Amino acid sequence: MNADGNVKLELDLLRSWQLRRDSVPVHIAARQQRVIAALALRGPCLRSFLIGLLWPESPEGKARESLRVSVHLVSRQVPGLIVNDGPVLSLSGSVDVDLHRLSSRIRAARESPMMVQDDLLVLRACRHASLLPGWYEDWALFEQERLRQDLLHALTVISRKCLVAGDLERGVQAAEAALEIEPLYEEAVRELIAAELNRGNTFAALRTYERFRWRLEEELGLVPSESIRALIADKTRGRPVPVRGN
Repeated sequence: MNADGNVKLELDLLRSWQLRRDSVPVHIAARQQRVIAALALRGPCLRSFLIGLLWPESPEGKARESLRVSVHLVSRQVPGLIVNDGPVLSLSGSVDVDLHRLSSRIRAARESPMMVQDDLLVLRACRHASLLPGWYEDWALFEQERLRQDLLHALTVISRKCLVAGDLERGVQAAEAALEIEPLYEEAVRELIAAELNRGNTFAALRTYERFRWRLEEELGLVPSESIRALIADKTRGRPVPVRGN
C-alpha cells in the first residue's frame, strides 16, 4: 500500500500485459484484460462504444452481457480499478500505466525545441516499446500503429536536436532507433546521414544511403528523394549520388 493506505495499482501494456497490486502480479482473464486495456488506451468510454469495439461480431445483447460480466469480475477481483459511472466506464486515475508515462515523455520530447531529460528517457525506452505484442484485433493494431508513428516522429526530432547541440553520437543512436522501427523512414535516414557526415564518418553515411536506396527500390520501386541525394553530393565529387536508371 501507499503511505496513505491506498492500494498501489500498476498496469503494463508495453512488452506484455500485466497488472500489479502493491507490486504483486494479479492474474486477469483474457476477456477482462481487453476491457482494461481498451479503457487505458481510449480513456472514458460509453458502454455502447466498448461493446462495438471489443465484440464487433457478436449480437448486441450478447456483447452487452459480455461487457457487464467482465466489468463485474474485474470490480470483484480488483476493487477500484474500473470506475463505473452508469453509461460511462473509465480506468481509475490512480492507476500507473506505463504507456501513459511513455506518451507524456514523447510529447515533451517533440514539443521542446531544446534537449530535455525526456529525450533520453524516450531513447532508452524505444527498443522496449512494443504495445500489446501478440494482440491482433483491429483496435489494438490501430493503437500499435499510432504509438509506432509517435515514436518515429519523436526519435527523429530527438536526433535533429542532438545534431544541433553537437551530440553527434546520441544523434546517430536516435536516428538508428527510428530506423529499427521503420527502415524506410526518410526523415530518420536524412538525420542519420547528416550525423555521420558531421562526425566525419563518410563511409558510414554512404553505406546508410546505399542501404536505403537499395531497400527503397526493392520494396517500393522508388528512388531516394533529391534532398537525400544532395545531402551527400559533396562527398561524391559534387555530383548527386547516382540511382539505378539514371
